[in-house]
Amino acid sequence: MSKKILLDKIDVPGIKSYDVYRQHGGYASVEKAIKDMGADNIVEEVKKSGLRGRGGAGFPAGLKWSFIDKKSGKPRHLVCNADESEPGTFKDRYLMEHIPHLLIEGMITSSFALGAHLSYIYIRGEYMWVYKILERAIAEAKAAGWLGKNILGSGYDLEVYVHCGAGAYICGEETALLESLEGKRGNPRIKPPFPAVSGLWQNPTVVNNVETIASVPWIINNSGDDYAKIGIGRSTGTKLISASGHIKKPGVYEIELGVSVYEFMNSDEYCGGMIDDRPLKALVPGGSSVPIIPHNLIYKTAAGEDRLMSYESLSDGGFETGSMLGSGGFIVYNDTACIVRNTWNFARFYHHESCGQCSPCREGTGWLEKVLNRIENGYGREEDIDLLWDIQRKIEGNTICPLGDASAWPVAAAIRHFRDEFEYHVRFPEKVKNRAHFVDEPFEKVRHLLQKQTV
Repeated sequence: MSKKILLDKIDVPGIKSYDVYRQHGGYASVEKAIKDMGADNIVEEVKKSGLRGRGGAGFPAGLKWSFIDKKSGKPRHLVCNADESEPGTFKDRYLMEHIPHLLIEGMITSSFALGAHLSYIYIRGEYMWVYKILERAIAEAKAAGWLGKNILGSGYDLEVYVHCGAGAYICGEETALLESLEGKRGNPRIKPPFPAVSGLWQNPTVVNNVETIASVPWIINNSGDDYAKIGIGRSTGTKLISASGHIKKPGVYEIELGVSVYEFMNSDEYCGGMIDDRPLKALVPGGSSVPIIPHNLIYKTAAGEDRLMSYESLSDGGFETGSMLGSGGFIVYNDTACIVRNTWNFARFYHHESCGQCSPCREGTGWLEKVLNRIENGYGREEDIDLLWDIQRKIEGNTICPLGDASAWPVAAAIRHFRDEFEYHVRFPEKVKNRAHFVDEPFEKVRHLLQKQTV
């Protein structure tokens, strides 16, 4: 049984309420932080822990905290990014829905460490019922004296507010989130300046993911060193994984970083293996924006080593033969899945969610969707495949925020690893017009048709 940090008490009856949460050690980190540690020591513990941003970027959280501008004298803010809009990712929702006080406790401890007196949780508009859960938890915490004026008689004041977004994926990018929080259109900002210097209302701001902030109480209650002992190498601690697709047990799992992909996929503790006896075809390990990897690179790296659930192992081989841990949106495909249709579906999403500020993204995502739509529906041309490659290449690295990269990487990886499927769509349009074409005839059974045609 692997170590549980975030979901350890998730099954305790009534843990959603303040009284039960408190009975099981809740808010102990706030007491320890304010009474015994001081702000600088908290930051140091988080640094020692090796905790990395759990929203997808994987940047060291303690280091990010240390960048916050303390010299200007301006008010500081902590903003929790709960705009969980990455397709395939639902772990933050699960945590907030079932144990909301863990996030509120993390917000208080982290705000104290940063010297923030006004902090926000920015939640996606589609999570309205979770918004209400958090509002209730904040009211309970405030009534118990954990929020408001003079917390624990320390002289420290803090207010935490929940702000509901309007359903824009782009607002998951930290600067677009800040723009939205200020009441403006959620367009990403050019960096620098970074939020740590000029963030919310031009004040020093730290933006962290739900899971990142919720990990802080355990680190403070135990120690950064103890947290660093969990996991493997620079991938320390635990990680929430949103598992979906053709597996027996979809859901949210907390793993110790470093468990093998094979164990996570097939053990009864986690996904329980494939949903039926159909073979594994592909995996998206970190949400829709990371490269898809084919079956031969899922359990083993190109070098023949076991593929592990860690930042380093999943990215081993770069994008040629690897992928990314990302937000932990673990999507499994069997041989009935059509990679072209899947890629088109992702492209539609990114085109719809582009803010339009950068022309490579605004125009490029539209072209990706258009060309993929053509191929998937049986109207593709041979040159379309190279056209897709050219379009994604001109988007990647040429935009203000990572949404452009997020739209390009799935397309590039799909062509890199599954080019023959794209060719099949072009050469056998009548077959692919049947929406269930790979259900009726998995690609492995029709691959030989490509060879026959090229002879």
